[in-house]
Amino acid sequence: MTTATQSERYTTVAIILHWLIALAIILMLAGGWYMTNLPDGAPGQYELYQLHKSVGITILLLTITRIIWRVMNPPPPLPADMNEQEKTASHLVHMAFYGLMIVLPLTGWLYSSVSTRLDVPTVLYGVLSWPDVPYAEAMKTGLINGIANTSHTVLAILAVGMLALHLGGAIKHELSAEEGVIKRMLPGGLFGKTNAPKSKSRGTLVAFGSAIAALVFVTGTPSVIAALSGTGTAFAANDDIQANWAIDYDQSEIRFSGIHDGNDYTGTFNSWDAAINFDPDKPEDATVAVTVSTVSARASQKLYTDSLPSSEWLNVGAFPTATVEILDISGVGDRGYVSTARLTLKDITIDREFQFVLDIEGDSATMVGQAILQRQPLNLGQDSDPGADWVSEDVTVDVTVVASRLE
Repeated sequence: MTTATQSERYTTVAIILHWLIALAIILMLAGGWYMTNLPDGAPGQYELYQLHKSVGITILLLTITRIIWRVMNPPPPLPADMNEQEKTASHLVHMAFYGLMIVLPLTGWLYSSVSTRLDVPTVLYGVLSWPDVPYAEAMKTGLINGIANTSHTVLAILAVGMLALHLGGAIKHELSAEEGVIKRMLPGGLFGKTNAPKSKSRGTLVAFGSAIAALVFVTGTPSVIAALSGTGTAFAANDDIQANWAIDYDQSEIRFSGIHDGNDYTGTFNSWDAAINFDPDKPEDATVAVTVSTVSARASQKLYTDSLPSSEWLNVGAFPTATVEILDISGVGDRGYVSTARLTLKDITIDREFQFVLDIEGDSATMVGQAILQRQPLNLGQDSDPGADWVSEDVTVDVTVVASRLE
C-alpha cells in the first residue's frame, strides 16, 4: 500500500530503457566532442564516426520504444509534496527530452547523408547497412550540409543543457525536504524503498515491435527497391574474340587491395567475364578482353562494400561495368610476361603495366598477374578523400586465372 514516504517506482522496462538511453546519450556527446576535434585522417577516425552514427540510430530506436511504452504504461505520479510549478517544469523537461532524442539523431542522419566532407555510408556496428535519407543526392549542397551540421551541433549543445537541468532537478529533490524521485528510477531500493507499479506492465510487443519494424523498414527498403528496379550484376560478354581458352571461374579471381585508415583492406569482383585468345609461342598476337561487373564488388568490411557503389567511387548506377584489354604482351624469362592493361572505368581510360606469370601443363594453364592503379586518374574517392588521408592512393589488383585449352 502506497504511503506518504514510499512512492511508486517506474516499471522495470522503463527503468532499463531510461538508463540505456542515458548512457548512450553521454557516450554520444563525449564521443562527438572528441571526434570532431580530431584532424582529418587521424587513426581510427572512420571507426569513431561509424560508432557515433550507430549509437545515434540506437538512441532513436530506443526512444521510439520508450515513448510507446510510456503511453501504454503511464509513469507514477510525482511526489505529492512537489508544488505545481515544479511538476509542470518536470513534465515539460521530460517532453522536451523525448523530442530532442528523436530530432537529434534525425539531424545527424541528415548531416551524414548530405555530407560533402566525409561521404561514407552508415553500417550499424559494422553489420547492418543503414541508408541515407531519401533524395540525399539531390540535397548534397553546401547550404543544406551547413544547415544540417549547425542544427545537429546546436541540438547537441541543447542536450547537454537539458541533461544538466534534468540531473540538477533530481538532485535538488533528493537534497531538499521533499520526497526524492531518484529511487523511483533505480532498481533494488538503492535510494530508498518504493512500492511496485500499481498497474501490470503491458504493450511489450507493441513497444519493442514498433522499433524493430522501423529498423526493418528503413534498412530493408533499399534492397526491395533494387530488386523491383531490376538492379543486378548482368553484363555483356566478350563475344568478339575467338577464345581458345575456357576459364574456370570458380578457381579464378580478380582481387583488389590497399590501405584504409592505416589498415589493410581487400576485396574481389564476384562477377566478370573474359575472352582469351593466346598462343604461348606468339604472345604478341594475343587478344584478351575482360568485362567486370562493378556492382559485384565485395570488400573485406561491409563499410567498404557499401561505399564502393557510390557516385564518387565506382558509380555503379551510371557505370555498371568496367572493361580491360590486355595489349602488347611480350615474354620475360621462362614463364614471365609483361603487357599493358588498358582499363576503362567510369568512361575514363588509362594504361598500366600488367606483369604476369603463366604456367601451362598440357591443356591446363594458370596465370597469376598484378597491376598497380592510382585513384586520382580514375576519379575514385576524389570528393571526400582527394589527398589520400584515409584511403591509400595506390590500389593493387591481383588476378588469378585458371583455364583449359579449347580444341
